[in-house]
Amino acid sequence: MVALLLILVPVIGGLLSFFIKNEKSVKGFAVFISLVTFLISLMGVFSTDTSMLHFDKAWMPELGSRITLGLDGVGKILTLLTAASMPVILISTYKNTYHNANRFYGLMLLCQAGMLGVFVSMDILLFYFFWELSLIPAYFLCSSWGGEKRIRVTYKFFVYTFLGSLLMLVSVIFIYFKTSDHSFSMQSFYHVKLSATQSQWMFWLFFVASAIKMPVFPFHTWQPDTYEQSDTAVTMLLSGVMVKMGVFAVIRWLLPIFPVTAQNNSSIIIGLAVFGMIYASLIAIRQDDMKRLVAYSSIAHVGLICAALFTNQNIGTQGAIIQMFNHGINILGLWIVADAIEQKVGTRKFSELGGLSQKAPTLAILFVVLCMANIALPLTNAFVGEFLMFNGLFRYNPIVAGMAITCIILVVVYTFGMIQKIFYGNTSALTGTAKDSSFNINAVLVILVIVVVVLGVYPQPLINLAQQSFNLIITKTP
Repeated sequence: MVALLLILVPVIGGLLSFFIKNEKSVKGFAVFISLVTFLISLMGVFSTDTSMLHFDKAWMPELGSRITLGLDGVGKILTLLTAASMPVILISTYKNTYHNANRFYGLMLLCQAGMLGVFVSMDILLFYFFWELSLIPAYFLCSSWGGEKRIRVTYKFFVYTFLGSLLMLVSVIFIYFKTSDHSFSMQSFYHVKLSATQSQWMFWLFFVASAIKMPVFPFHTWQPDTYEQSDTAVTMLLSGVMVKMGVFAVIRWLLPIFPVTAQNNSSIIIGLAVFGMIYASLIAIRQDDMKRLVAYSSIAHVGLICAALFTNQNIGTQGAIIQMFNHGINILGLWIVADAIEQKVGTRKFSELGGLSQKAPTLAILFVVLCMANIALPLTNAFVGEFLMFNGLFRYNPIVAGMAITCIILVVVYTFGMIQKIFYGNTSALTGTAKDSSFNINAVLVILVIVVVVLGVYPQPLINLAQQSFNLIITKTP
């Protein structure tokens, strides 16, 4: 029942939001719905009654598909991240104004419902339904609110993700006809028998769809432009949660369905991921726009997660699952600061900023802590996940791991460069009259910083949840 409520509450809340015309009222209502969803996700994480975590109902029996929902370890982690992200996003941007605010908040909640549906689906046709459903509100959010080039950028984003979804659908339908009972259930897909050639083709179709969503090099080109042109609240939702759908698809479906093929192609995928890490980090160093820097930083971090998943090492997989949550928390904090700066001084360009620590000392302190997490400093949340992932890469191939670890140096370069350009030095014409961040932004950032420190000092709860997911991935691995 918990899994079902995670979908129903934001769906109902999103639909009702369209009928609330007053902007202040719809903001408060959206925050309320997001907090209720968050409380339900906490129930799912801490519940010991397995019957509360699952739901099964006939849907399309003639096709062998059911509404089968459930929460396992990785599902709990990602539903918690998704549910926690929405109130963080809405509260931190509460003072922002939007035209057609009821539509904006309604679409945000519907997008959240679609992503939650992806993370709790135990039937692959239902999974695909929510995979596509989340794209519809995301498209309208990106195209209706944001920068001047948002229409062109959103079209590119939609074409990329929609074509990837079609590739996934082809793979799903082909495998469906190869199942022994013509069923879309998880068990039927996990035990399907494919020839080596069939497995190779279907693997790559499914992987490309997942790689576009993450995104992984060379399928990443939609991401920086989309993040830059979208409204920051939408960017937070895309980067904090939606990219995890691609990683989740690999964990839930790709690796268990194609264990041998995944192992045979691991060198190609890891090579692309590591190259993408270095490439994105080098480009991040050259950026003058804060949004684009954070976007390329995200590509590098997700590339490491992807590489760790294909090492066929338990410790690397565990690190990747943990890091999905930690990356979501850290990237949300960076976007909140980016939005706060833009709202205060009217620019995100480093060349027009400087000296903000003199005017906004609280924001500067909180931002530095989040940046320490971005570089995976020990005692921050990202350290444990990155340590486990690099450990897995070293066990897979020390040379590849050595190449990947150069990104640690690069991330320090562009992260500390960002801190210096924004908060230190002399104030500019724009920053000279700036004030410190508002109470709601400070409150949200303080909460995120507490999470960063607590999970850095005591990551065992996430480790335990990640351990619960291993049976899905490694039981069929040769």
